[in-house]
This record gives sequence, structure tokens and C-alpha cells, in this order.
Amino acid sequence: MNVAGVAAAIAPLRPARAPFIIGVTGSVAVGKSTFARELQGQFGGAELVCTDGFLHTNAQLEALGLLSVKGVPASYDHAALAAALTAIRTGPADFPAYSHVTYDIDPALTRKLAPPPVLIIEGLTLRDPATGPASLLDALIYLEADEADLERWYVARFLELWEAAEHDPTSFYARFRGLDRTQTEGLAQVVWRNVNLKNLHDHIAFARPRADLIVRKGANHAIVAITPNTPEPT
Repeated sequence: MNVAGVAAAIAPLRPARAPFIIGVTGSVAVGKSTFARELQGQFGGAELVCTDGFLHTNAQLEALGLLSVKGVPASYDHAALAAALTAIRTGPADFPAYSHVTYDIDPALTRKLAPPPVLIIEGLTLRDPATGPASLLDALIYLEADEADLERWYVARFLELWEAAEHDPTSFYARFRGLDRTQTEGLAQVVWRNVNLKNLHDHIAFARPRADLIVRKGANHAIVAITPNTPEPT
């Protein structure tokens, strides 16, 4: 099983008029970005954007008391996300972007896109019943994996960013360079349990029954199952 099979499975959902807007969602660390890039390669002229660009800035989140739980539905500007997905149907739209190095929105990374044949948007808060109509997307793919694998992948990514921050004082992760590797791994596990796993259980998982396709990944990130789904109404 591979991403070509995923593209074939959602092909019947493609509308007669472009763009074909495909959402990719699932837990933090499930590999949404890598999967979405691979899916992009299955469609000529496809553009790829991320919902992270629609997070409130760190300053806004701090004012709202949400900085420590970034990624929950309340941490996103849902009106801006809906406006961009609506606008791209008929004309150019701005898609802001997020830096995982600075851990904040980076205005310099904003992209103005004309309507592409296919737009893939990956990230959290897609087809959440509390934050917007399902009509914003033509298809939604939900990625899932065992929780033990998700935690292992998250911790590995955290450590990778921590290591890269050794020579980059502008990195958000530079503040943790005073910890040794074992302490940093412990911190990542705490963040996983208290923020990301909780977000998966409390919010992200509710997109699963509303997805058009469920893609299960094995311990090595390989696709092990592709399951069509009849979405529940939002």
C-alpha cells in the first residue's frame, strides 16, 4: 500500500471545477507533513499549505492563556482559515505560515496562491464540528497510528529540534539547551502526555468519523491500511 492508492481512493470526490481541496489531519507527530508532500506528488500542479499558519501568534495565545496548549481548536483563527479556503475557490488567497524553529507565525513566509488544480491542506482543526462547515473541503484524509508510535515519533522530533538549536539561539528550542539529553527526552514525554495526547483524545480524534478516508500507518511510518469511510454529518 502506498500514497498512490490513497490518491486513487479519493479521486471520485474530485469536483468538476478546480480546485480539488483535500484535507489531511490526524495526531501531532503522525507524519501529516511528509504524507501530504508525497500526496502532492500524485497531482500535477498541486499546492500544499498547513493549518499551522492559522494559529494565533504567540503573543495572542499568551494573552488568551493558551500558549501552553497550542494546537487545541481555540488556538486557531478559524475565521481566517475559512475565509482563505473559501476565497481560493474563485481567486487568489493568502496563506500564512508557521515556523517550527521559532515556534510562531512568520509573516515573511505568507504565500499568495491563485486557485490551483489541487490544494492540499494538512494539519489540525479540519472538519471539526465546532469550527466550520465540512463544505470547505472536498475530501478529508485521517492519518492514524498506535499511540506508542506517535509518542516515539514526537519525542524523536523534539530531540532533533533541540539538537539543531545548539548553534541557533533564535530557535524556540534553544531555551532547553541547558538540559541534558535525558532531561530533554523527559520533557518531551511530559509535553506529549499533557498536551498532544490530550488534544488527540479531546479534539483531533473527532475528525476520524468525519473523514472520507482513514489511512493507518505502521511503526516504520509505512501505510498498512487504507479504509474508505462514510463521513458522519457535521
